[in-house]
Amino acid sequence: MKIQYYGHSCYAVELLNKRILFDPFIAGNPLAKDVDIQDVKADYILISHGHGDHIGDAELIAKNNNAPVIGAYEVVSWLENKGLSGFHMNIGGKRKFDFGTVKMVNAIHSSILPDGNYGANPAGFLVYGDEFSFYFAGDTALTMDMQLIPMIAPKLDFAFLPIGDNFTMGYEDALLASDFIKCDTIIACHYDTFPVIEIDHQKVTNAFLGRNKRIILPKVNELFSV
Repeated sequence: MKIQYYGHSCYAVELLNKRILFDPFIAGNPLAKDVDIQDVKADYILISHGHGDHIGDAELIAKNNNAPVIGAYEVVSWLENKGLSGFHMNIGGKRKFDFGTVKMVNAIHSSILPDGNYGANPAGFLVYGDEFSFYFAGDTALTMDMQLIPMIAPKLDFAFLPIGDNFTMGYEDALLASDFIKCDTIIACHYDTFPVIEIDHQKVTNAFLGRNKRIILPKVNELFSV
C-alpha cells in the first residue's frame, strides 16, 4: 500500500485506485514549505476534528479535486456551507465507500472550527476492506476505548498514532496504544511541526524496537509503502 506524508498529521493513502487524504494541513506548516498544495491529489478527504492544523487546507484541496469530505456531522456541514460536498458521520457509525468501510471511533481531545464554531467531538477512523485494515487515530490521548478496536474491525495492518506529546499522546503512551490495538506497525503523526512537539527520533525508534515494534517517521513529502 502506497502512503505519502505531507507533514503534521496529513497523510494520503492509496486504496483500490482511490487516494484518501487525512487531515490536510500543509500551507500553514513551515516544515511543508516545499509541498506544492496545488499538486496534492485526493478522491476523498477524511477529517478527524475541527482544529485548523487538521482542516486548514481541506477547502482548497477538496475544490481542486472535486473530492467529498468525510467526518463528523458538524464539520462536514461547515464545509458544505463553503461549497463542498460530503458525507456526514459520527462516532460509532460506519459507512461503506467504493474504497472500503469507514468507521468513526472515539478520540480524547478538543475541537473547534477555525471561525470559532462548534467543531463536534474529535474522532479517529478505522478504514478496512477485504485485503486491508488500518486505524487513523487523529489527535487523542491514550484511552481504554482503544482496546475495543481489535473487537470491532479486522486485524490492523498498521496504525497512524500521534506521538508529539503536549497536545496528544507522547511516544510512551503510543507504545501502550499499540498494545491496546494489537498492532506492531505504527506510522507517527502530530510531531516536530512546532517546537513544543519536537521529538528525539532515535530515542523514539529505539523505544519501539525495544518492544519488537516498528515505528515509521517519514520525511515531509516522502512516498513509502507498507
